[in-house]
Amino acid sequence: MAATAESKQLLHLVLGGELKSLDSTEFKDLSKVEVVGLYPNYATAYAAWKSRAQQTVDNAQMRFFIVHLHRLLDPDAA
Repeated sequence: MAATAESKQLLHLVLGGELKSLDSTEFKDLSKVEVVGLYPNYATAYAAWKSRAQQTVDNAQMRFFIVHLHRLLDPDAA
């Protein structure tokens, strides 16, 4: 079954961990970076990101990110 325009898979990765400093995106320890998951669209990735980020709100150096994998896999796509 072919994907329609409404259900096109746009992969997103949610990951995070403790940063070295608040003004950088460099992780303190790469072995402790958490991969939250891989999601088929931004909406589900955002929900996962928000849920995980809220669990670590007491640690100012913990950050979670949404990586738009579909942009890396197909950089020429509109």
